[in-house]
Amino acid sequence: AIGMVRELGPVLVGLMVAARVTAAISAEIATMKVTEQIDALITLSTDPMRYLTVPRVLAGILVVPLLVAIGDIIGIMGGYGVATGSLGFSPAAYLRNTVNFLEPLDIASSLIKGTAFGLIATTMGCYFGINAGRGARGVGRATKSAVEATAVLILAANFALTAVIFSL
Repeated sequence: AIGMVRELGPVLVGLMVAARVTAAISAEIATMKVTEQIDALITLSTDPMRYLTVPRVLAGILVVPLLVAIGDIIGIMGGYGVATGSLGFSPAAYLRNTVNFLEPLDIASSLIKGTAFGLIATTMGCYFGINAGRGARGVGRATKSAVEATAVLILAANFALTAVIFSL
C-alpha cells in the first residue's frame, strides 16, 4: 500500500494522462493552429494563450489529483485481493497493516505529485500544440513530442518530489 500511494499510483496515472490528455490537447491546439483558428482569435482581440491554455491547465491541476486518489484506492483494493486470495493474509490483517503503515505524508505526497503531474501534462500539451509546425506532419510531430517530453518530465518530477518530500 505504501508503494502504491507513494510511487506507483501517481506515476501510472501521470503517464496515462500524458498518453491520453497531453496527446489530445496538443493535437487539438496544433490543429487549431494549422487551420488558422488561433489567428482568428488574435484577430478578435482574444489572447489565445489565456483562452486556450488556462482552462486546460486548471482542469489538469484540479482533476489529476482526483484520478491519482482513485488509482491509489483501486491499487490498494488490488493488493487486498492478492494478499487475501493468493498469499493467505486475513482481511483484517491486511486492512490493519494498511491503516497502520500509511501516514498522512504518504497520502499528501500522492496528491502533491498528482497536482504537479497534471500541471506538467497540460502545460506540455498546450506548449507543443501552440508551437506546432504547419500541416498534418506538424500536428503529428507536436503530439509525439508532447507525449515524450511529458513522460520524461513526469518521471523526473517524481524523483525530485520524492526526494524533497521524504527528506523533510
